[in-house]
Amino acid sequence: MPSFKKYKIPLLWLRRHISARDFMLVSSVLVGFTAGLAAVVLKSLVHYIQLLLAYGNRLLDQPYWLVIFPILGILLTVLVVQSLFRGSIGRGTANVLFSISQKSSLVERHKVYSHMLTSALTVGFGGSAGLESPIVVTGSAIGSNYGRDYHLNYRDRTLLLSCGAAAGIAAVFNAPIAGVLFAIEVLLSDISIAAFIPLIISAVTGALCSRIILDEEILFNIAKHDFFATGHVPFYILLGILSGMLSVFYTRVSLRVEAVFEIYQHRVYTRALVGSLLLGLLIMLFPPLFGEGYDSVLLLERNQADRLLQDSWLAFFGTNEWLVLGFVGAMALVKAFATSFTIAAGGNGGNFAPSMFVGACAGYFFSRLMNLLHISDLSVSSFSMVGMAGILSGVMHAPLTAVFLIAEITGGYTLMIPLMIVSAVSFALVKYFEPYSLDTKKLAQKGQFLKGNKDSTILHIMKIRHLIEHEFQTVSPDATLGELVQLIAHSRRNVFPVVNAEKVLEGVVYLENVREIMFKAEKYDTVRVHDLMVQPPAVVQYDDSMAEVMKKFDESGAWNLPVLRQEKYVGFVSKSSIFTKYRKLLIKTTNM
Repeated sequence: MPSFKKYKIPLLWLRRHISARDFMLVSSVLVGFTAGLAAVVLKSLVHYIQLLLAYGNRLLDQPYWLVIFPILGILLTVLVVQSLFRGSIGRGTANVLFSISQKSSLVERHKVYSHMLTSALTVGFGGSAGLESPIVVTGSAIGSNYGRDYHLNYRDRTLLLSCGAAAGIAAVFNAPIAGVLFAIEVLLSDISIAAFIPLIISAVTGALCSRIILDEEILFNIAKHDFFATGHVPFYILLGILSGMLSVFYTRVSLRVEAVFEIYQHRVYTRALVGSLLLGLLIMLFPPLFGEGYDSVLLLERNQADRLLQDSWLAFFGTNEWLVLGFVGAMALVKAFATSFTIAAGGNGGNFAPSMFVGACAGYFFSRLMNLLHISDLSVSSFSMVGMAGILSGVMHAPLTAVFLIAEITGGYTLMIPLMIVSAVSFALVKYFEPYSLDTKKLAQKGQFLKGNKDSTILHIMKIRHLIEHEFQTVSPDATLGELVQLIAHSRRNVFPVVNAEKVLEGVVYLENVREIMFKAEKYDTVRVHDLMVQPPAVVQYDDSMAEVMKKFDESGAWNLPVLRQEKYVGFVSKSSIFTKYRKLLIKTTNM
């Protein structure tokens, strides 16, 4: 991949001589091109690793190597993460969302390459996950660090981050429309028409990189383009309901497996060994779980599901139609466990490809069952493809992305209506049971998922430490009224924090509460500050979120509140300073 540093000087010159809008357009081309190259490198690396392993397996002629390879891949991934990246690289789309909301869209530089390396090892060696989430993180890191290098503001940096992600998705699938929609549905909370242009440019650039360099057309090609039959609408609705139920199952299995593996969080190699062994056991029974599973999806689309059973130990029982149907139905359920074991064990991969695999199995199972029961004559090819959109929509909570992604990679635009029906029904059902997607549920539980709410996003960007005012005059609780009057005379504030020798806040004195007594000179030496102080209506902790601070302001009705750090007085935060900062950030994040 080219380095932006090589082009930094001419681009800095260009930025000074063209408008900000034109510079963003040029930037979107460079980000899209780099993210597209990254996707090409990743796809090629995985392809050649698998070719090498396939060649070695032919030499050894031992099928159990298909079980051993994923174990080796996960262990190698964990070793690389521990030795090169200090034990953590931040996996998944949720990590990108966290960077947008909590880190001002700043993504660590190592993610430009760390996710490519680790996901290539995981998926290349047969881990049951996809390459899409790693390339989203990689593309986002490329866009974010481009924005960092050229000192772009939060709005432009977030847009370029999304451009990188869109280009990565577009390059992996040769699906530029899906790349744009993914960025809009999953990453961007607010977007204007003007922001569409950089996203489109990046996505098209990324897709062109993949298509030109790899000479690829569409991933899947429907053998027979069946036209939409209106009489099949009830069956598509039923498939949408089935897809929604499977999506809820997939999401909950993933979260449950991850929770179970948390007991090994400090024993990374034990976790890797346990998870990979469980994955190996599943692959032994269901060989199509090896790797991303796109070859299996092609067989299902071509109605050649019996070939999926041939390499399994379950083939001992024969390959009659009902056994094949049960095998495919079981894979729709077991894939959730296989992907969860891969990721929970420490492998790096995403849920795009597994969701599509489950969807293809669900669509095949449903249509083939209807045909075998002579209820209807359904197209196995069409239902397999449409099922992919149903599961993808339910698991990722991105129905538009699902519809156009499947339409683009299959060339099946004749299936647009059924794609929309199944995706909409699946999404509506999943949304009822799971308000958040698989990637965002944990962020939501921690209050860190802010998509769709600009006010919350801005409040999370703001930090207390940047808003503390230190010019408030402190006074000792043992000080006299006369000493307090001297402070008042030289202060522009109307509130005075009472702090003891250990800097612990004991109370506050409000000017309005001492206005009558402050002119009685005979009391200057007899009245002490501790007799005049009151407790503040609320206190702000140094590590409070801005949402918590605003809640305290609303409940107390105060205009200024003291800030404490481990019970020690730090300063005051005022509602006016928060509003001023808010307005500045609002201007920066507007018109995205």
